[in-house]
Amino acid sequence: MLAANLFTPLFDPLVHALSLVLTAVHSVIPNYGVALIVLALLVRVVLWPLTNMQFKSMAEMQKVQPLVKQLQAKYKNDQQQLNQKMMELYKEHKVNPLAGCVPMLIQFPILIGLYWAIQERIGDFKNEHFLWIGSPLSEHFHQFLATSLAVPDVALLALYVVSMYFTVRYGSPPSTDPQQAQTQKIMAIASPAMIAIFGFKYRWASALYIYWLAMNVFTVGQQLLMYRKHGLIGANAAAAAALPATIEQAAPKGAKAADGGAPANGGKSRYNRRSRKRAGR
Repeated sequence: MLAANLFTPLFDPLVHALSLVLTAVHSVIPNYGVALIVLALLVRVVLWPLTNMQFKSMAEMQKVQPLVKQLQAKYKNDQQQLNQKMMELYKEHKVNPLAGCVPMLIQFPILIGLYWAIQERIGDFKNEHFLWIGSPLSEHFHQFLATSLAVPDVALLALYVVSMYFTVRYGSPPSTDPQQAQTQKIMAIASPAMIAIFGFKYRWASALYIYWLAMNVFTVGQQLLMYRKHGLIGANAAAAAALPATIEQAAPKGAKAADGGAPANGGKSRYNRRSRKRAGR
């Protein structure tokens, strides 16, 4: 409670601003269900540059991952040397391991602010209808279907849980590491399960489910676009993976040179030639 009181003043301006945006959207679209969907779309558009930065960083990290594993295997008994070589690797390939975290940290306050902006306006949703919500059908099955946007809706919760599975499952690019891939699968099941439990426990208003569901749908679509754009999936994925494969094949020569031996071709390894060739494109 104390922590909430300390941070509330920080979020108040953001919550107020987002509430004004929702009011503005509702003045144009006089249906809160549709207005919440439009608000989710606007948020994703505004956050597009940050999302692009995040996925670009993910793509860069994935490209050098095979060489990172080689370094980890070579210097597994020398943590200090491993850290130094990793920093040299990231610097050489202009990769910032923290670049993918910054956009997520910036997005988090916005997501929290949107939650409270909607939560504080639950009273405005008491007479609002959307799709089956508030229809004669909901009157007959009010235990499962909401009679207004201010009360819970089991059908929407189920849809939101399903959308959460796809959002978490494809929130990270496909991993070639079996352990990491297994972790992704477990999280894709555990996260929606927790959402379902909390949804039944706290009985969130269906207005929140509409916004969250729309946000997840737009997020998954954006993720697929970003994956293809940055070569994490699709036709460009093979081309993006070509550089690490070449590095891995050339690594023994580089390792020999590092240990005091002279590499072939007068100190110019195949990796260096190909790297300069790619850089000159």
